[in-house]
Amino acid sequence: MLVLLVFQGALAQESPSKDLRGKVLANGEDVTGVVVRNATSKRATITDAEGNFTIPVKVNDTLVFLAVQFKTKKLPVTRLIYNTSFVNVPLEPFVNELQEVVVQPFDLTGDLSKDAEKLELPQDVSAEALGLPNARQKIPTQSERKLQQATYGKFHLGMILTPPLDPIINAISGRTKMLKERVAVDRKYAQTQRVQQSIVDSLFIDTLKIPKERIADFMYFCEADPNFDGVVNSGDQLRVWQFMIDKSEAYRENNGLE
Repeated sequence: MLVLLVFQGALAQESPSKDLRGKVLANGEDVTGVVVRNATSKRATITDAEGNFTIPVKVNDTLVFLAVQFKTKKLPVTRLIYNTSFVNVPLEPFVNELQEVVVQPFDLTGDLSKDAEKLELPQDVSAEALGLPNARQKIPTQSERKLQQATYGKFHLGMILTPPLDPIINAISGRTKMLKERVAVDRKYAQTQRVQQSIVDSLFIDTLKIPKERIADFMYFCEADPNFDGVVNSGDQLRVWQFMIDKSEAYRENNGLE
C-alpha cells in the first residue's frame, strides 16, 4: 500500500510538456522580439509584434523574459499557470539613469525640439541624393578587387591594362584559387559580424552565459560549425537564436564555463 501511494505521488508531481500561450504587456512599449526562455528545458522563443509567444513547459519549470528595454522577469510555472490556456506577463521598463550632462558651453538648452533648429546640417551629397547611376552598386572589398584583377586583368574605361596572359598565369600559379579562398573567408567573417551585431551584449552575457571578453571567440566557434551558413541564410531569427543557445551550451562545456 505504501509503495502504491509513493508511485501515485510521483505521478502527481510529473506532468507532460504542453505549449503555453501568453502575451507580454508593457504599457505602450515595443514588445517585439522579447526573448522567452525556459531555464529548465533550455528551450527559447521570441515574441511577435503584439507580444504573443508560445513555448513548451512543464510544472515547476521557470520562464525568463529578457529584453534590453525591460527588467529581467522570472515566472515559475506553477500548476495553476500550467493548467491555464493563456497567461499575461507584465514587464517593467528598464531605465538606465545617466549622469548629469553639461550642455551650456555649446549654447544648448537640453530641449531637443529647440536645439535641433540651431543645428546646421551638411548638405546631403551622397550618390543616392545626387541620383547617380552607381548609387546602389555594391562596393567590392579589397580581396574581391584583387580576385577580379587576377581573373580578368585590369580594366580602365574599357581598355585592358594588363596582358591577356596574366589570368592564365594566375590560374596556373594558384594565385586565383588563393584569392577565391580569401574572398570566401572575408564573406564568412562579414556574415558572422552581422549576426554578432544583431544581438546585444546583454543577451550574450545574461542568456547565453558568455563572458563579454569571449563573445568574439564564441562567434568564431559558431562560425566553425558546418550548419552555421544554412541557419543564418535561412533568415529565420528563431532558428538562429535556437542555434546560438545550443552552441553556447557546447561552448561553455568545452571551455569550463559552467
